[in-house]
Amino acid sequence: MITAKARAVDGPDKSFRATEIKRRDLDLHDVLIEIKYAGICHSDIHTAHGEWGPVNYPLVPGHEIAGIVTDVGAKVTKYKVGDRVGVGCMVDSCGECENCRNGEEQYCLKGNIPTYAGVDKYGEPTQGGYSTHIVVTENFVVRIPDNIELDVAAPLLCAGITTYSPLNHWGAGPGKKVAVVGLGGLGHMAVKIAHAMGAEVTVLSQTLSKKEDGLQFGADNYYATNNPETFKKLAGTFDLIINTVSAKIDICAYLSLLALDGTLVNVGAPAEPLSLNVFSLIGHRRSFAGSMIGGIRETQEMLNFCAEHNIATTIEVISADQIDEAYKRVLASDVKYRFVIDISTM
Repeated sequence: MITAKARAVDGPDKSFRATEIKRRDLDLHDVLIEIKYAGICHSDIHTAHGEWGPVNYPLVPGHEIAGIVTDVGAKVTKYKVGDRVGVGCMVDSCGECENCRNGEEQYCLKGNIPTYAGVDKYGEPTQGGYSTHIVVTENFVVRIPDNIELDVAAPLLCAGITTYSPLNHWGAGPGKKVAVVGLGGLGHMAVKIAHAMGAEVTVLSQTLSKKEDGLQFGADNYYATNNPETFKKLAGTFDLIINTVSAKIDICAYLSLLALDGTLVNVGAPAEPLSLNVFSLIGHRRSFAGSMIGGIRETQEMLNFCAEHNIATTIEVISADQIDEAYKRVLASDVKYRFVIDISTM
């Protein structure tokens, strides 16, 4: 067994504490990764606080992982010691169902195994990237291109792929008008990626306080949603809206902004249910959809795309002792735009 230093939380209202966890010995196709950086995702906060259902504490969150391969199993063929790699939101799946065979492991019909707060095929609870090391089967490891630094690469493993996947699936590109709701950890990546794909990008944020940043990231337009005139002016405008916020919003109001055959895709995951009036959909053949992360193949495609277009997350690096403070700041929308833990501070 491999001992890793980590930060764990013992309950919904508990602070993070220093601890040690055990990582399994390498199986034939396993890769041992020394984690250099781990991003903080809003999902980590929802899970740590028990907002998405029962949690088997103690919990080590973290599914935005960037590091270096330090050992490989006897039959590993994809990676070698010294490779720069990443691990995202899942570490395994059944590999046999139709979705897995089609490279959509995130939608495994038997349920993928999440990087933390899950149970692996050995019957052990999974623990995430707020730790110095992790062992993952090679098929769920991705290669980080050389021109992307590891600290800014880490959040791409969730924030990057969570926004790239729906933009890719719904065909964001030249001639398409795309709106991004919220300019946070997910939203700022959606803007950068949609802009690089060639779409006309509009940010819809509560206020204009981040307008300068949004335009710098590649947005063509920026509107405040606390102004009722915004919804009148932009009615029937967009082909695609990516909703990145993890809070309850008026879905019908945003659906009214879609053009004929437009789609509103939810990637933010609020703890509270969302509701809508079906007439918001049928009037202009609009769609309301959801999207998770991408599969491993698409995640590698996203990393390569970001490398080609010089896209990286905008981050604030923190030490392991600052996780509790970072959580509070995320909930207060006081981060530009993703916290990343320097794992050397463990």
